[in-house]
Amino acid sequence: MDQGFPGWHGTTILAVRRGGKVVVAGDGQVSLGPTVIKAGARKVRRLSPGGHSVVAGFAGSTADAFTLLERLEKKLEATPGQLQRAAVDLAKDWRTDRYLQKLEAFLIVTDGRELYVITGAGDVLEPEHDVAAIGSGGMYALAAARGLMNGDMDAETIARTAMAIAADICVYTNGNLTVETIAAA
Repeated sequence: MDQGFPGWHGTTILAVRRGGKVVVAGDGQVSLGPTVIKAGARKVRRLSPGGHSVVAGFAGSTADAFTLLERLEKKLEATPGQLQRAAVDLAKDWRTDRYLQKLEAFLIVTDGRELYVITGAGDVLEPEHDVAAIGSGGMYALAAARGLMNGDMDAETIARTAMAIAADICVYTNGNLTVETIAAA
């Protein structure tokens, strides 16, 4: 990835795993430099390749993210029910393919059991503490969610509260959320 890439400025995606469920929340703001272009974008999507449900959230270039989501769907169709294998295969391709290397995005993917952050550097990261976040407000949402994990809130309440905190701090994050919940199969 281009080290000068500013594309991750403009979104926050957070995943929280608790009580047999994973909740993935994404804000709706699309920014072009200092200008808000759209306030209600959907950056969290449900994929159902081969009848196996997966939830994915993306940060970065939208066109690049859609390309990666299409590739992930193909990997999931080739390896039904094996999210880890599909994620690793996608990361390998992303790292080694000349076309894919130019894509500037990050993904969070989950099937309700497994939860991964996938990057163009070839990383497939399984987060600690059952919380993962990406994007410009990701670290704010991550810190808030980790603090809230000590209480008795459910996954969706933690995700929504942490995203509200991130939206209050990060100018590239808003409160128009898309929230998807998936239970462990």
